Amino acid sequence: MTDQDRKRLGRRALLLKSLAHPSRLLIIEMLEHGPRCVGELTEAVGADITTVSKHLLVLKRAGLVRDTKHGTYSEYALVCGCVSHFVDCIESGMKEEAAPGNRSKGRGVP
Repeated sequence: MTDQDRKRLGRRALLLKSLAHPSRLLIIEMLEHGPRCVGELTEAVGADITTVSKHLLVLKRAGLVRDTKHGTYSEYALVCGCVSHFVDCIESGMKEEAAPGNRSKGRGVP
């Protein structure tokens, strides 16, 4: 593996790790419907503003969200709207794999 491969795969791993929390996935789903302020996200997640801000920082560092300052508050938006579609695609494949009569069921990943 080359250094370039390591960097590329490291970025992808960071991106996937950033999604590995239910609250962050909820934030992503909410942002798919349009930009939101921290207060809206805090209410939906059901956590304090500090916790939600930390989740947003993880997503921002991974390059999934961006923030725009509006006076005293920030509004967050998705950089790319396909994140939930990616997860949906994986879930769909898992359902197909587990479907009765699927001959590849139980074989695992090659």
